[in-house]
Amino acid sequence: MATNLKDIFTTTQSSLRQNPTEGAATFAAATRQLTGLRSEAAIRDFRLTLDEPQALGGSDAGPNPIELVLAALGACQEITYRLYAESLGIPLNHVAVKVEGRVDLRGFFAAADGVRPGFRDIRATVEIDSPASPQDIERLKATVDLHCPVLDILRNVTPTKLELVHNAARHPVAA
Repeated sequence: MATNLKDIFTTTQSSLRQNPTEGAATFAAATRQLTGLRSEAAIRDFRLTLDEPQALGGSDAGPNPIELVLAALGACQEITYRLYAESLGIPLNHVAVKVEGRVDLRGFFAAADGVRPGFRDIRATVEIDSPASPQDIERLKATVDLHCPVLDILRNVTPTKLELVHNAARHPVAA
């Protein structure tokens, strides 16, 4: 790695403290349906295939969206652990996360009233390899849990607005 994570962290933190308005950032993704339940997500210069397992009507060509939410939490925890371990001077040899989420498919398939289509709960196990003291590891965990963006998204309501654009005028139904 060309640049030290601790240097990047402290330089960015100092800059944001001096210029708080520079802290606003926008991330974006665009998706499009390809065929069946298969979609493609475009994120910066990356393309990801998303699909449902065959048991749910897909062709199993990629992870499904809720699996990506779980992967996003795991990866965000790992990144945040690494970044804050460096920043706090806590040695961290390795970090890995296993994440599981339970859903009740009756919500997605409208098979029961009042059943949410989303996660009922999410459980994650963070495994770290570090020679640090238990006190330093607890301090690191508390810091990570406070500053992990995806954990914050999942734990708190995020205002979300969905707009539907209907192009029926461009595609008139034949008479």
